[in-house]
Amino acid sequence: MHLQSAGRWKCGSEKSASFFSKVTYSWFSRLITLGYKKPLEREDLFEINDSYSSYVVCPIFEKQWRKEVLRNQERQKVKASFHKEAHTRKPSLLYALWNTFKSFLIQVALFKVFADILFFTSPHIMKQMIIFCEHSSDIGWIGCGYAVALFAVVFLQTLILQQYQRFNTLTSAKIKTAVIGLIYKKSLILSNVSRKKFSTGEIINLMSADAQQLMDFTANLNLLWSGPLQILMAISLLWQELGSAVLAGVAVLVFVIPINALAAARVKKLKKSQKENKDKHIKLLKEILHGIKILKLYAWEPFYQNKITEIRDQELEFQKSARYLTVFSRLALTCIPFLVSLVTFGVYFLLDEENILTATKVFTSMSLFNILRIPLFELPGVISTVVQTRISLDRLEDFLNDEELLPQNIETNYIGDHAIGFTNASFSWDKTGIPILKDLNIKIPEGALVAVVGQVGSGKSSVLSAILGEMEKLTGVVQRKGSVAYVSQQAWIQNCILQENILFGSVMQKQFYERVLEACALLPDLEQLPNGDQTEIGERGVNISGGQKHRISLARAVYSRADIYLLDDPLSAVDVHVGKQLFENVIGSLGLLKDKTRILVTNNLTLLPQMDLIVVMESGRVAQMGTYQKLISKTKSLTNLLQVFSEQEKAHALKQVSVINSRTMLKEQILEQNNRPSLDQGKQFSMKKENIPTGGVKFSIIVKYLQSFNWLWVWLVVFTYLGQNLMSIRQNLWLSTWARETKHMNEFTKWKQIRSYKLNIYGLLGLIQGLFVCSGAYVVTKGSLIASRTMYAQLLNNVLHLPLQFFEATPIGQIIDRFTKDMFVIDIRFHYYLRMWMNCTLDVVGTVLVIAGALPLFILGIIPLVFFYFSIQRYYMASSRQLRRLAGASRSPIISHFSETLSGVSTIRAFGHGHRFIQQNKEVVNEHLVCFYNNVISNGWLSVRLEFLGNIMVFFAALLAVLAGNSIDSAIVGLSISYALNITHSLKFWAKQACEIESNAVSIERVCEYENMDKEAPWIMSRRPPLRWPDKGIVEFINYQARYRDDLGLALQDITFKTREEEKIGIVGRTGAGKSTLSNCLFRIVEGSGGKIIIDGIDISTIGLHDLRGKLNIIPQDPVLFSGTLQMNLDPLNNYSDSELWGVLELCHLKEFVQSRPEKLLHEISEGGENLSVGQRQLVCLARALLRKTKILILDEATASIDFETDNLVQTTIKKEFSDCTILTIAHRLYSIIDSDRVLVLDSGRIMEFEAPQNLIDQKGLFFEMTTEAGITPDSGTKNKLL
Repeated sequence: MHLQSAGRWKCGSEKSASFFSKVTYSWFSRLITLGYKKPLEREDLFEINDSYSSYVVCPIFEKQWRKEVLRNQERQKVKASFHKEAHTRKPSLLYALWNTFKSFLIQVALFKVFADILFFTSPHIMKQMIIFCEHSSDIGWIGCGYAVALFAVVFLQTLILQQYQRFNTLTSAKIKTAVIGLIYKKSLILSNVSRKKFSTGEIINLMSADAQQLMDFTANLNLLWSGPLQILMAISLLWQELGSAVLAGVAVLVFVIPINALAAARVKKLKKSQKENKDKHIKLLKEILHGIKILKLYAWEPFYQNKITEIRDQELEFQKSARYLTVFSRLALTCIPFLVSLVTFGVYFLLDEENILTATKVFTSMSLFNILRIPLFELPGVISTVVQTRISLDRLEDFLNDEELLPQNIETNYIGDHAIGFTNASFSWDKTGIPILKDLNIKIPEGALVAVVGQVGSGKSSVLSAILGEMEKLTGVVQRKGSVAYVSQQAWIQNCILQENILFGSVMQKQFYERVLEACALLPDLEQLPNGDQTEIGERGVNISGGQKHRISLARAVYSRADIYLLDDPLSAVDVHVGKQLFENVIGSLGLLKDKTRILVTNNLTLLPQMDLIVVMESGRVAQMGTYQKLISKTKSLTNLLQVFSEQEKAHALKQVSVINSRTMLKEQILEQNNRPSLDQGKQFSMKKENIPTGGVKFSIIVKYLQSFNWLWVWLVVFTYLGQNLMSIRQNLWLSTWARETKHMNEFTKWKQIRSYKLNIYGLLGLIQGLFVCSGAYVVTKGSLIASRTMYAQLLNNVLHLPLQFFEATPIGQIIDRFTKDMFVIDIRFHYYLRMWMNCTLDVVGTVLVIAGALPLFILGIIPLVFFYFSIQRYYMASSRQLRRLAGASRSPIISHFSETLSGVSTIRAFGHGHRFIQQNKEVVNEHLVCFYNNVISNGWLSVRLEFLGNIMVFFAALLAVLAGNSIDSAIVGLSISYALNITHSLKFWAKQACEIESNAVSIERVCEYENMDKEAPWIMSRRPPLRWPDKGIVEFINYQARYRDDLGLALQDITFKTREEEKIGIVGRTGAGKSTLSNCLFRIVEGSGGKIIIDGIDISTIGLHDLRGKLNIIPQDPVLFSGTLQMNLDPLNNYSDSELWGVLELCHLKEFVQSRPEKLLHEISEGGENLSVGQRQLVCLARALLRKTKILILDEATASIDFETDNLVQTTIKKEFSDCTILTIAHRLYSIIDSDRVLVLDSGRIMEFEAPQNLIDQKGLFFEMTTEAGITPDSGTKNKLL
């Protein structure tokens, strides 16, 4: 058969199917067939109906939410008019959801009503059949009619119940979709105060865990009324059989249910604590993954491994307490049907001595007791879901009702004669906070080029935030005219191709696009990248350099053709000559933006003479403002910053050097790149797409889980579940024997004598069963917690041992999904499905044996039916497994996109692209919905077919019973039919659990996936270096070669050099020359492909990574901080005293800032260090290096984001404090290495020059070209004459 294309599938979708095809899901059979023949792919799936699409659902719900917000405001106004102090009530998310989806929820409820009515029809028909068998003189066709009626009822019940489950599940998915859409939209307009309250991890948790909780609640909603209704109907029917004795059973229910309510209240508290813990867990995990390079460089993995394990252990403790309470509830409810029947039968005998148990009464009653068991068993889960949903609703409402950015913070419809204006404006990050910017009075003319300068923490970047409306305006007026483009200090790059990063939703205009690429110096980079501008950029731009990120970010702003450009120090992360090109070709008076209003925050004071206006910030105020000439003429009143600059100007005789026309130079570079091999090839890779396995889940995966579970607990589970099933069967057989003996007793006195004995034995069997149930629940809980702890520890350990290249090529959403969604399946679901499958297997085997014993001919019918069961399940499983995998893979992009949006929300808002990103979110959610929808339909397809086979079993058993007539006892008829009615449910449930086990085993497969990946070298090896190693700091490379991957070219080739003791080495080279690769090789972030690196006589490849990395020191280019105290960020291992911490803070010029904080060293650093400026973050990283002073220090352009004055102070500190150390400085700004002892010049991964700087300049080689381009004058007696 020809496999049809995706387009053909859409033609045969649900919408065009017939009524019969819809109710039996026959229209879906083609996809099941396709899945059986080949692994399903996304293109093979049926598309969802428009009514389920996020494009339709989200706008409708958002409209209802806005109405609810307005209604709430009106209510508060009315209350305020009657009461002085009105109780503040938040808008109700639940009410908005009801108003949006009530028609769907009512439709689902109607299906449930009809299903429940049919549910209680079966026992009534069974009663008539037993009566028929007791009166064998009745006409035979009546018995056959009862059998046909029973079949018709159970088959109709199957069809209605499956439609109920389908509509219920898809309506639940609609609600989750709507809530995710609202959370996403809200996250784009949150104020900064709200962002501090809700970390990225917490917001992601709202979207994943809390929205999922609402979905689970909706799926169980009908059980809140259906459960009690079923209990009442069962009791009323039992009254007809046993009279007022049933009230005793009701009394047992009334006694037990409040106990469960108390347990549920306790579970609520535990769940709330667990939610808070889960937020901490995700937040820390996300920070660890974002800062994984720092963890590896500083050898901090064990500390953070222990920290996250502590949070996980607390989470499991809460889980353990909640599970034991749930075990108690389930134990009570498992025993309730038995207790109710025992008490009811006992009271029935006491009420009247003439009351006896007949087969009709016993099996009709037991059938009703079994029906009673289902709602009682489900109610604790429903109550628990309600409890958890209340917590989730509170959290969601807190978030959705939190403060938003106020549009009135800034006037954007201004039409005056200046582009931006501040009038007596003061700003803070929150309404009640201390003003960060005070009394700003600035008028910026249209088309002006403005520089904002000042020391670290003076408020430079805050000025741009105020213009963007990101800060709370306390006083004054802010006006802005025209559209805005923003380049943030830390470049925000999307996980998409480079071209899409630059276009940023704009239409492609080829000519202008090429001009932008050329102006932003990106053409040489495109030559290097494997697919040019079609190369996919990884999350956070991990596969490109820092300079490339900033140039792409600048190109994105330029291409937007905005009216106002806010540039937050974009030149600090690029080489000096590239920075000069960018200024001349883009920002300056001859650049692409020459007619635009440009506000440039910069620490490069050499650019000031070319500015139309200079704003000097000091302590949040405008200290000076004017043209360059005006400020120079007022030297006596200048701030320290400009004094330093003017001194530099006078000392160096400031002369304009324009050696090479930048445009000509750029073309030369392009020609040169064309003739070179690809540079730094190891960094040029695309992000890994989610690996979707095909074929069956290996049995070894299940064995892996059972090993984690512990084999002792596994066998105990089998033993206890076998025991409870045997006791259940023995109870029913006892009742059957009891009823049969009663029928044949001639003397009532004899019955009276034995009934107490019969009742006592029945009670004893129930007690033993209860003990088995209790033991089974305990060992499952104990074993599953052991498995959860073991598998999580293995996952975390595997992830932390993976090389850095894995994290650079893998979206963080994929990794987080393993720790959240997949671990949730392992924690909660997998062991549940496993024990339910085992319980069903034992139940089915027991049922078949009981029926076959009563009706031997039944075995002839059961054999082909079981064959069909297995065939259908096997046929279905291939599709189900792959659908579950596709659904899992489609979930990660939702988290990744959400996480990416939260990290770049300022840029998105500045460009005004919020609506576009909302549409993108709907798109990724829709992709997941398609997989989910197909998964739901496939479950319905399976259930209808399995239940139909079960219904045939019921019909076959009933037909055999009525045809047997006098030859079979009515008690046997009752026993066999009651078991046959149960087998439909049990067999369907068994097959479903088998499918769920394999589908959910995908999560174990995903968690174990990292186990077989290539790991880094061991952290500690048998060979350990001496404690004082390295004591000289001599680094030697011998014919060293390195590549990032086996399939890529060499990133370093034949590197041979040796440093002297305490020597200061500068490492320079153009972008992609191999500078960062060299430092990565020192830390063994990249392993060598040949040669060796020797440090003080020890080959670094022969010792453990932590022994190496713990003895090296680095100040990285990207300042990464973690949420927690300042003390923890400086010294996470707690190796140093407070006095030592204060000492390094003073050396880094942070002491005054820290002393001004109320908590001092315990000052709380927010996520990513967002409550510190980028310059302050770099100073904290310097303080770290000063603390762990070692003989070798690597500086990776560590002062790029701080002002010149602080930079000079820091350079002085480094020279003084590390005077006895070997320092390797990777330089983008050549002035920072011009006074090094020697300079190593790299090009194309090779050493081109290695000499003293002055010698290299005299040789007029590659280094001379670079210094000339940077404006460093070669004819001076001093080393660092800087333009």
